[in-house]
Amino acid sequence: MAWIDASFTALLAEDWCDALLAAGAISASIEDADAGTPAETPQFGEPGMANTPLWQHARISALFSEDTDIAACLAAIAANLRQPLPEPTLKRVEEEDWVRLTQAQFDPIRISDRLWIVPSWHEAPDPAALNIVLDPGMAFGTGSHPTTRLCLEWLEREARPKMSFLDYGSGSGILAIAAARLGALPVDGFDIDPQAVLAARANAENNRVDVRFTQTPESLLPKYDLVVANILANPLRLLAPALAGRVRPGGKIALSGLLVEQAEDIASLYARWFKFDQADEREGWACLSGIMV
Repeated sequence: MAWIDASFTALLAEDWCDALLAAGAISASIEDADAGTPAETPQFGEPGMANTPLWQHARISALFSEDTDIAACLAAIAANLRQPLPEPTLKRVEEEDWVRLTQAQFDPIRISDRLWIVPSWHEAPDPAALNIVLDPGMAFGTGSHPTTRLCLEWLEREARPKMSFLDYGSGSGILAIAAARLGALPVDGFDIDPQAVLAARANAENNRVDVRFTQTPESLLPKYDLVVANILANPLRLLAPALAGRVRPGGKIALSGLLVEQAEDIASLYARWFKFDQADEREGWACLSGIMV
């Protein structure tokens, strides 16, 4: 079986996508029509910030089954939206083993000599290492992003047996699972996203570790030896008192999800509670490490 990809530029891009999906398109997406040119407009944003408007020139890409009358579909939508009829570029998309192609993009990730992230379909490169089994899924965190790796490296340096650990904004649960594998106990993960909590619990079960993931902050311990928050700069600003309140005297915190240029501002904000080492940096991202004073 094959599909047809129809791409075109149009105003009211979101309305077009909604209409395309309602008309039977398998998928519909929007991208910057000026991508790769000096007029390209990056999209940035964080929770709590105003949404960035869509691009001034948007390109829509829709996937149809090959027996669809695409011309008639576009004509009907254009008339309904009172928009000009677009002139699409059509491209045939052949059947592929999408699962195999997707899996091929994710190889085992070496964090250190003793810590690896291994997708379930791969053999562990070093069976004697601490191998965390983790597949890409519905929650953030596979070990490939620089901030996740920086936090894992911090964990390997700081985690000791019987240390209590909290992963605030746990996503896939990768950091909490790694802490448990490194001997931390008890280990908790908190996330406001119910899908993330479900994914994290499944990942913990697959790795046979005892980690409690929750959406309820009241169920967390009052204080922890180690706390990690790999989120974004704006939430870290808003959560500063709450996160500081979860670290015991002499305990340590790692703050990540930060661009390098944001690190100094966040460190200054948390300086009333923590003394920070120099930030670890990788590929434009930073991880702050502090001790409660």
